[in-house]
Amino acid sequence: MPDTRLEHVAIAVPELDAAISVYSAVLGRPDSGREVVESEQVRIAFFQLGDSRLELLEPTAEDSPVGRFLEQRGPGLHHIAIEVPDIESALERCRAAGLRTVGDAPRRGAGGRQVAFLHPGSTGGVLLELSEPVR
Repeated sequence: MPDTRLEHVAIAVPELDAAISVYSAVLGRPDSGREVVESEQVRIAFFQLGDSRLELLEPTAEDSPVGRFLEQRGPGLHHIAIEVPDIESALERCRAAGLRTVGDAPRRGAGGRQVAFLHPGSTGGVLLELSEPVR
């Protein structure tokens, strides 16, 4: 895919403030921003790492996707996000390759980006997020 890059790696955490303390200590700096994404039922903190980011996800509801993830698997790697220039064409290409999506259409994610997820059952066990930047 042209003009793609690793946008972020997301880690599911049960307590955002505690996780921010850990990653701030490891990285030697504070987080670079926080946000609540109501549609995904998460509180997020970001750490800028060069051209990419580390994203910490805390569920705002136990029955949210991240809440269920934590209940089933515990804290840890949740997904990897790849920035794409055109999410619709990226989804079309992925579907043509036989990859399954989570949901039918892109939706608004953190920072106003358009995002869509590829089901881990079709990507070798890794939840992949396609992320189109705000233009």
